[in-house]
Amino acid sequence: MYLLLVEDDLALGNALVKLLKAHYRVEWVRQLAAARAHFAAAEIELILLDLGLPDGDGLGWLQQLRSQGHELPVLILSARDQLDDRVQGLDTGADDYLVKPFEPDELLARIRVLLRRQAGQASPVIHLGALSFYPDSQQFMLHDRPLTLPPKEQQLLRVLAMARGQTVSRERLTQQLYGMGNGADSNTLEVHIHALRRQLGKDRILTIRGQGYRLVAL
Repeated sequence: MYLLLVEDDLALGNALVKLLKAHYRVEWVRQLAAARAHFAAAEIELILLDLGLPDGDGLGWLQQLRSQGHELPVLILSARDQLDDRVQGLDTGADDYLVKPFEPDELLARIRVLLRRQAGQASPVIHLGALSFYPDSQQFMLHDRPLTLPPKEQQLLRVLAMARGQTVSRERLTQQLYGMGNGADSNTLEVHIHALRRQLGKDRILTIRGQGYRLVAL
């Protein structure tokens, strides 16, 4: 899963990145301008949004996202603890509101709930022939047996599976694995694709010349 953390506090941001990177791919920005730029360029799946930011209020951006039809989960993280603040955040379009300070385990639990809910809107299980993906548990099954993969290959296969047979561009896959401006070697993605083909079968991941890769049902 690819999360965008919008938090201007340096100490809290560092702590949250350390916590979240054990479970998700995370990009951290400290201003709304950077958040807008990153959101426009990457396939973000959940936003953790502070409200009081140096260049504006997070609620304004949230309202803009909803007015443009973006439905991805947004979890507000704010020190504003009054009932009116929480109601305003939820009415503006937030899916959840967590008051600072909070316990790390509670944050992780709320993220899991939102991601489960988002995945459930599409399909509880994605079937691609002998390969099945369970979004709730992030578990793959191949021929009805659990498929264990290294973290990067697990993440890569998840993105391909969630595309449900559609072609995924090299740029999107690289962003999902390494983030923007990562400087990853041009052959790194192909190494992971090759490793997945060894596990799944060479014909299960197609190279679509000039476009990207597609996971197919066999």
